[in-house]
Amino acid sequence: MRADAMSSDFEQFNKARADAVAALRANAGIRSRSEALFAEMVDERYQYNFDWMGLPVIQFPQDLVAAQELIWRIKPAAIVETGVAHGGSIVFYASMLALLGGDGIVVGVDIDIRAHNRAAIEDHPMAERIRLVEGSSIDDATIDAVRAHVGERRPVMVVLDSNHTHEHVLGELRRYGALVGEGSYIVVYDSVIDRLPADHVPGRPWGPGNNPRTAIHAFLAENDRFEIDSDMEAKLLLTCCLDGFLRCTRDP
Repeated sequence: MRADAMSSDFEQFNKARADAVAALRANAGIRSRSEALFAEMVDERYQYNFDWMGLPVIQFPQDLVAAQELIWRIKPAAIVETGVAHGGSIVFYASMLALLGGDGIVVGVDIDIRAHNRAAIEDHPMAERIRLVEGSSIDDATIDAVRAHVGERRPVMVVLDSNHTHEHVLGELRRYGALVGEGSYIVVYDSVIDRLPADHVPGRPWGPGNNPRTAIHAFLAENDRFEIDSDMEAKLLLTCCLDGFLRCTRDP
């Protein structure tokens, strides 16, 4: 196929896809059914069913596909993720950076990195691209350690998936947002809590009205460098990141 024909084919495909995403966004019925299905899937612990390269990833596969799209587009030199758990997600990000080539790293932050999880991560084939920081993600010492690992690497992509209270996530957005430049993203996980019934998160300090989504909107009200990428959410249908794909529109 000639280059001009190939370019035209891609343009037509992308136009058709954009139209399909717009139709999904406007289809209130399918979105309502998707929300009901999502809540039922969470009840069944669907997000716990998957590994990435041998470690539990604890995410909806749709969100991982979205993340790889962003990584390919941004080509980050560093990805910072708050919330390590079993390590599958930071291994996922590290493997994406390995496919890009270069010396990109993932900085994983958690208030409690359990010994068996640390051992599994440090023994993993992707370990050379991973840096672990133990401490509250909003403490000054933790921020300093993250900045030291990131250094002058740019662009930086940030993923927030730790304590899901409004206050904590807003603190993360304020602190880590400063690392993100034009064209890159902050991805905020579990903002969908705002649409789930309160009994979906029993015994947790977060819930409807106090969660990552409320923090997102408070952050956007005070910081005009970010906007919600609604296309990403519209095309996923099933996502933990309700209003959670935040595109940076200009450098700090």
